[in-house]
Amino acid sequence: MAEVEETLKRLQSQKGVQGIIVVNTEGIPIKSTMDNPTTTQYANLMHNFILKARSTVREIDPQNDLTFLRIRSKKNEIMVAPGLKKLFLYEKEYIVLSPAHAANYPLWIAILAHQ
Repeated sequence: MAEVEETLKRLQSQKGVQGIIVVNTEGIPIKSTMDNPTTTQYANLMHNFILKARSTVREIDPQNDLTFLRIRSKKNEIMVAPGLKKLFLYEKEYIVLSPAHAANYPLWIAILAHQ
């Protein structure tokens, strides 16, 4: 867990990062540096979106799986990389979603930042 904490600190220190949310595989926020309403909103909406995207990929081809998802808006960008075992900051001033595996418990990490 110390490795995850260290990674979160490193990500939080990046220019433009506004906050970090850690969400379990059921979409429940475990840790956040943002206020409760923002945390809940991002956790719920992104969790549902990720599940739908993964389901769509598998429905098209049952042998396939979602490996990367990128959503770009005028203000932010969301990148999702399910199944990774380490955190990566793909773009330092974007929202980044990536799972971490701490104590064999998969988590979703969300970093909110301005574009």
